[in-house]
Amino acid sequence: MLALSRKKNEALIINNNIEITVLEIKGEQVKLGISAPKDVPIYRKEVYVQIQEANKEAVNMDGLEALRGLLG
Repeated sequence: MLALSRKKNEALIINNNIEITVLEIKGEQVKLGISAPKDVPIYRKEVYVQIQEANKEAVNMDGLEALRGLLG
């Protein structure tokens, strides 16, 4: 993991097309602004994890249904 220090209004550039800017710092909380192409999905990590878990469950359910269909 790369760890960088940034102050308010300072930014990072990722892959030439994603910019992350520190917008505000209040105590323990940091507000970030992210500029990225529309085809780049951006999620909070806890939401991303929920999506991945739901996708795994859906694949498992579909796999079971497909197996039941084959077996009759």
